[in-house]
Amino acid sequence: MTDKNNLSPVERIKTGSNGLRGTLKESLLDDFTGAIREDDQTLIKFHGMYQQDDRDRREERVAKKLEWLYSYMIRLRLPGGFLTSEQWAGLHEIAENHSTGVIKITTRQTIQLHGILKSHVKPTIQNFNLQHLDSIAACGDVNRNVTCTSNPSESPLHQVVYELAGKISEMCLPKTKSYYDLWIDDELLIDRKTEEDPLYQDRYLPRKLKIGIAIPPNNDVDVFINDIALIAIVENDRIVGYNIAAGGGLGATHGNDATYARLASLLGFVDTEEKLLKAVHEIITVQRDFGNRSDRKLSRLKYTIDQLGIEGYRNEVEKRCGFALEPAREFKFEQRKDRYGWTRNHEGKWFYTLFVEHGRVLDIEEYSLKSGLLKIAKTGNVNFRFTCNQNLILSDIREEDKAEIETLLKEHGISDYTEKASALRKNSVACVALNTCSLALAEGQRYLPVLVTKIEPVLEKYGLQDEDITIRMTGCPNGCGRSPNAEIGFVGTAYGKYNLHIGGDRLGMRLNTKFKENIGEEEILQTLDELFGIYLKGRHSKETFGDFSYRYLQTIQ
Repeated sequence: MTDKNNLSPVERIKTGSNGLRGTLKESLLDDFTGAIREDDQTLIKFHGMYQQDDRDRREERVAKKLEWLYSYMIRLRLPGGFLTSEQWAGLHEIAENHSTGVIKITTRQTIQLHGILKSHVKPTIQNFNLQHLDSIAACGDVNRNVTCTSNPSESPLHQVVYELAGKISEMCLPKTKSYYDLWIDDELLIDRKTEEDPLYQDRYLPRKLKIGIAIPPNNDVDVFINDIALIAIVENDRIVGYNIAAGGGLGATHGNDATYARLASLLGFVDTEEKLLKAVHEIITVQRDFGNRSDRKLSRLKYTIDQLGIEGYRNEVEKRCGFALEPAREFKFEQRKDRYGWTRNHEGKWFYTLFVEHGRVLDIEEYSLKSGLLKIAKTGNVNFRFTCNQNLILSDIREEDKAEIETLLKEHGISDYTEKASALRKNSVACVALNTCSLALAEGQRYLPVLVTKIEPVLEKYGLQDEDITIRMTGCPNGCGRSPNAEIGFVGTAYGKYNLHIGGDRLGMRLNTKFKENIGEEEILQTLDELFGIYLKGRHSKETFGDFSYRYLQTIQ
């Protein structure tokens, strides 16, 4: 446990925050600056937002003796990643009125809006509330958005895990009513009794915590990158229980060997939902009590597990649960991707998965995605589901409504764009990075599409253009774009420079390894050209690029 006399400054902010209220009310009223008070910048994360600025305009603003152009990113809490057509239309209007206008699908199955000015924060949240949406605990040192297998056509059991994601999300919400006080009701209605929080107490967690639920054989949620990974075990077409793993997390710090990416380790199996919820709750309480509160770089659950050991962590969880975890059951993942195009589920409903490059919903020359989706939403005949690969599924479409949706997809170039995108592009993921992320060292979502365009001819040169190679990019080593868990991963080191990682597997069961450091575009393309040539000549039958490059690394080390 952390020495109470050696707490990080963030810990003192949390415990002294009056239930996450701080001085946010006063900060919002200060129209002399676009920023909020320093301590409040920590607290707004618990309300689902970050203070950011336009880094492209910093130099210009400084030259004019103006403060940075501050704005806010707000992220929704959407367990399982679901919106109705009415909510999508409402989201579209909110994005137009209060943000940059771009709707951003994240790698955690939710939506975030950027560029919201301080005076627009409260109206934005109030408008979300009118759509029965909230951003509670979408950021901060608490359980974040709970993800699950995204496409109902993948399994008739999808609804079970989708509802479970909602139950876990509800169970792990902070008990403070500060969100409603500050953003909705405009009153401080503090009832200490109702705000007592047995899960988070007044300390909350040492760092963020992420939970994902997968139904084999598709690992579309990248389940093992989560702090808590839940794998549904299916026998005779029903879920008989869940394997529980813990300790995933992809963030690290350049030059700090004490930090590292890690996949979750299996703890065991439970045979009822009641036991599962209890186990998840106690895994979190152990992290609350044993996690590092002195050094935030070492405070994720993965470090607590490695400090206590797998057995030690499991023993503490079992002691608190009052029951033992059974040995983990066998399972098998066969893929880790979204099924693009039309699929049909066991109820006869149709689903169309469309490609949204790095989750950016906007109108561009190639296709009018944003306006097309608004028209589709206004039919009232679809639901919207988000995937952990930053894509969108138009879901629950009745047979009699399918033709209308198909026509709209065609009219706006959406289906053509999805069909024509290369396999590499469809298997790419990138974080936001520049220009808004304060931690970014290099570009992410703005640059990877350009780089993919230059890699595509190299793949064609070797006849590899149809290979489902996963490629991911993050603008820093924090792992938001899941680059450590890709066959080809790029981690930003400086503007235009990246570490190149290879050797991750295609199923999300093995991390990659750093191959070259701090290289620019020319060397990236040259290196990949060489690797693809070696792969074509040396691969085994049906061997993926990730498995081959992992084997190749063993021969040269």
